[in-house]
Amino acid sequence: MSTNILVWHVHGSWLTSFVQGPYTFLVPVTPDRGPDGLGRARTWRWPDTVREATPGELRDAPIDLMVLQRPHEIELAHRWTGRRPGVDVPAVYVEHNCPDGSAVDTRHPLAGRTDVTLVHVTHFNRLMWDNGRAPTTVIEHGVIDPGPLWTGEEPRAAVVVNEPVRRGRTTGTDLLPAFARAAPLDVFGMGTAGLADRLGLPSDRCRTRDLPQGELHPAMARCRLYLHPVRWTSLGLSLLEAMFLGMPVVALDATEVREAVPDGAGVVSNRIDVLEDAVRRFTADPAYARATGEAARAAVQARYGERRFRDDWERLIKEVTR
Repeated sequence: MSTNILVWHVHGSWLTSFVQGPYTFLVPVTPDRGPDGLGRARTWRWPDTVREATPGELRDAPIDLMVLQRPHEIELAHRWTGRRPGVDVPAVYVEHNCPDGSAVDTRHPLAGRTDVTLVHVTHFNRLMWDNGRAPTTVIEHGVIDPGPLWTGEEPRAAVVVNEPVRRGRTTGTDLLPAFARAAPLDVFGMGTAGLADRLGLPSDRCRTRDLPQGELHPAMARCRLYLHPVRWTSLGLSLLEAMFLGMPVVALDATEVREAVPDGAGVVSNRIDVLEDAVRRFTADPAYARATGEAARAAVQARYGERRFRDDWERLIKEVTR
């Protein structure tokens, strides 16, 4: 008999790997398909085991596990299903993010509970949050391998970030003009239109595109390297996806990046001059970029593969639902 898992569509890339498991996944859907009812993905391929369910349908649906990802889902799950997460139905809470405020003073919303397992996606996040009494574990990202698509035919640096203007220093948007002097940039993501003007850059030094998932990887892979200027956010799946594509990485030495990008897979530093030099070298030397990208692909396959991710989740699901 299949295990039925209630999970909201919040982070499409993460959920795409999660729903590959051997379960039935109930994804809430509302008429407006708003943030609490997005339903099935439209730009990712999900298996038929992912089923949309309205709040009315959830009240009578068999649910063996609730996977929560946002604080308000605790109340939402109770209201829509009539069952309390962690009390009436086993539940886990996936924390995708670093603390928004000071890591010294930020207490996790689940810190006072012992009946819901708190799952961090990086060891850095687990360390930075004050988890209180909550039982905690780490299940690192797992990425469906898009294949070694890198060609590096364009001497440009790919950057993937959503809403770079609004997020500003968090995503290192202020650093892009310096990097644009080292190599022209292709910035992919939502809310990137007009970025060059906002940064005072010529349009050819900072091209922007918002592409569906199926077109994003091939477009990234045509760039010579992947640039990750992010200061403070959880380990970006786009960074791992770039490594799977076979792209060399230039990244700030922040959060979990050092764990993900070992020596030989790219250049990781907090010295902007070192990073700029790395961008220039990769841009000027396709053979060096190719060799480094091959090392990046081997490293990410070894640590962040989909099979390991699924095995980790299957073990945890068995533990919390037995």
